[in-house]
Amino acid sequence: MAITAPCDVTDVAGALVIGGVSGVLVVFGVWFLDNKLRIDDPVGAVAVHCLNGIWGTIATGLFATTSAPGNDTVTGLFYGGGFHQLGIQTVGFLAVAAWTAVTITVTFLIIKALIGLRVSEEEEIIGLDSCEHGIPSAYSGFSIMDVSNTMTMEVNENTSLGTEDYEAASDVQKNAAVKVQAAPIASSGMYKIVIIAKLTKYDQLKKAMNDLGVTGMTVTQVMGCGIQKGAGERYRGVEMDATLLPKVKVEIVVSSIPVADVIEAVKKTLYTGHIGDGKIFVYQVDKVVKVRTGEEDFAALQDVE
Repeated sequence: MAITAPCDVTDVAGALVIGGVSGVLVVFGVWFLDNKLRIDDPVGAVAVHCLNGIWGTIATGLFATTSAPGNDTVTGLFYGGGFHQLGIQTVGFLAVAAWTAVTITVTFLIIKALIGLRVSEEEEIIGLDSCEHGIPSAYSGFSIMDVSNTMTMEVNENTSLGTEDYEAASDVQKNAAVKVQAAPIASSGMYKIVIIAKLTKYDQLKKAMNDLGVTGMTVTQVMGCGIQKGAGERYRGVEMDATLLPKVKVEIVVSSIPVADVIEAVKKTLYTGHIGDGKIFVYQVDKVVKVRTGEEDFAALQDVE
């Protein structure tokens, strides 16, 4: 980037110095934006294009030689040309910076007034690659789907039944799985409720559960999608595979609080009428043990000494 402006008027020595300085500027620029200015620049575009663009423009006035055809009058400060060319390059940089600052400020103010500069909180969490383009990530190898594809278990002699086609499998192969049968378990009156919801709804969901009297919950940030495969996005006209979206999983166990009340409170909190509002799963709990006291079942769920 830095050598773009002076590439036709520099020699090898000048190019080496320009490249060395630009390498330092990249590292410094990324650190300064991330740690000092707290500006999110995930690909280092400002450090590369802005800082080194400025440096390359000014470097022309420092390292320009008279060796380029048609540029015999262009000579930098370090090659005996004095401050003339350096002054021209500096004025050029300042003029471009001033023009950009004015025009882009006016443009952003118009955009902010008409449609707004920021996307919704939900879109920020999910990511614009998914919302705008229907793909998990624009950067290959960085998405959760790319990672998950490398974590599949390979078939070996302990897991292979000899064929992947169920219809072609023999009775011996079909019966290889151990069949588990258990007698029906009587209701214990304790239920585990698992709620899958949008991340943006977590604070509201937590408050609703507290207001209902739920005293304990387990919260996990997960990735997933429902039957719509992440809203069935298309990319360049082709339907994409399932897109895993960031979700929050809230698990609670209730005994004295009616399950129907919990479900109603969750539905009221999460409902927007759009795809991805979430799901509620209810399981019967057979046994609960409080580790500290050894209390079991109903007593283990009570918040009393």
